[in-house]
This record gives sequence, C-alpha cells and structure tokens, in this order.
Amino acid sequence: MVSGDLLSRLRASYDRVAVEYAAHVGGELAGKPADRRLLDGLAARAGGGLIGDIGCGPAHVAAHLAGRGARVVGVDLSPGMLAQAPPGLPVVAGDVRALPLANGALAAAVAFYSLIHLPPGTEVAAMAEIRRVVAPGGVLLAAVHVGTEVRHLDQWWGVPVSVDFRFFEVGELTCWLAAAGWTVRDVLERDAYPGVEVETRRMYVTAGR
Repeated sequence: MVSGDLLSRLRASYDRVAVEYAAHVGGELAGKPADRRLLDGLAARAGGGLIGDIGCGPAHVAAHLAGRGARVVGVDLSPGMLAQAPPGLPVVAGDVRALPLANGALAAAVAFYSLIHLPPGTEVAAMAEIRRVVAPGGVLLAAVHVGTEVRHLDQWWGVPVSVDFRFFEVGELTCWLAAAGWTVRDVLERDAYPGVEVETRRMYVTAGR
C-alpha cells in the first residue's frame, strides 16, 4: 500500500511547479517528431473514440491529439497541473491506480512519462487499472525513460519539490504490462533530442487490450 503522505508530496510538488512546468514543457512536442508521429498514429487508430491522457500534466499531449481531431480527456493527480490545461479541453483529477472513468470508456490511452512516478510494487495494478478503462480492441501508448536509476529532485526551476523519477528497462516494463493483461505490440527506443528535453534514452511501448 502506498502511503497517503507519498501521494500528497507528489501532488503538492506538481501543484507548486505547475506554472513553470507548463512554460518549459508545454511546447516541447514541436521539437519531438517521433512523439508527434506516434501520437498522430494513435489518434487515427482511435477512430473517433475517446482517448485518455493518463497523467496529463498541463495536457499538452491531449491538446496535440485534439488538434488531430481526436476526442480526449486528461487525467492527472495535480489540480495545479490541470489548471494549466488549454481552455475547453476536458480534464479531471484522478490517480492512475483509481481512474475516475467507467469500464471500457476509452478507445485508447496514452501515458507519457506518468508511469515513472509509480512507487515500486504498484506497477501491475496501475497498468491493470488503465486496461480496465480501455475498451476491448483498444491500445495503450506509454513513454518512459530507459535505465535502472531513480532521480530525485528537491528543487525544480528554483521551486522546492520532492519528486522521484524512475527509469525502466524494456524487459521489466513489458513484463508488467503482460502481467496486467496487455499484449505488447511494439517497442521503440530513441536517444534524447538535444536542447529539447532531458538527455535520457526514451522508450515507447504500444500494447493492445
């Protein structure tokens, strides 16, 4: 069981840094062609069905999908982050392990750098919860940092925080997805885009429901 104190620290940290985060990260997709290509493919695959942006932050990924004609809803633990979402974009506060969505409500889900905050031991339950809200035939597109380390921040853009960023190896992420009932369809890795994002190796996994 994850302590409420841990969740409170994570939520409070993102609430405090939300304005700076949106300013620094909100436009990053302009410099990430691989991400745009994957998201555009997801929007097309959803076929007009609802896409959930799980751990959406300021909802810049959801906004990109909406710009491609997709119906979207963003979910995030931090109300401060949700307050930075573009006006009119549907968002709701929620925990990835207890999503405020009905069974099968989504045609697809995207989780870009939100699974990296899962406490150890909660991975399979979280991925099973995402599977619950995705309809049969739907897909999940997840992005994480590749590796074995955990990076901790006490300050972020000069703002005091307490945030852990976990890195995942390909084998462990795909095993967790399989244990949660997903069928892994594709794995893509790339190096960072210099000057656009933190210089870590990136992994994108597409899994089917």
